[in-house]
Amino acid sequence: MAYDARFGPNAQTPAQRAWVLAQMQDVIPGLKTKVTPADRQLYARYVAGELSWTDMRQAIHVLP
Repeated sequence: MAYDARFGPNAQTPAQRAWVLAQMQDVIPGLKTKVTPADRQLYARYVAGELSWTDMRQAIHVLP
């Protein structure tokens, strides 16, 4: 697996990104309590490696 700098050293695999998402949801409860179906899709794209954390958060802020 090639290193992808978009995700940092501790979020290179889908399992690691899922863990990062869970940790962030614990730290920022709004990421879990105010989630829409569109947000869930973006979370899934982050975990799959399609979006970086920054890209995902920016996309969430653009949603209506």
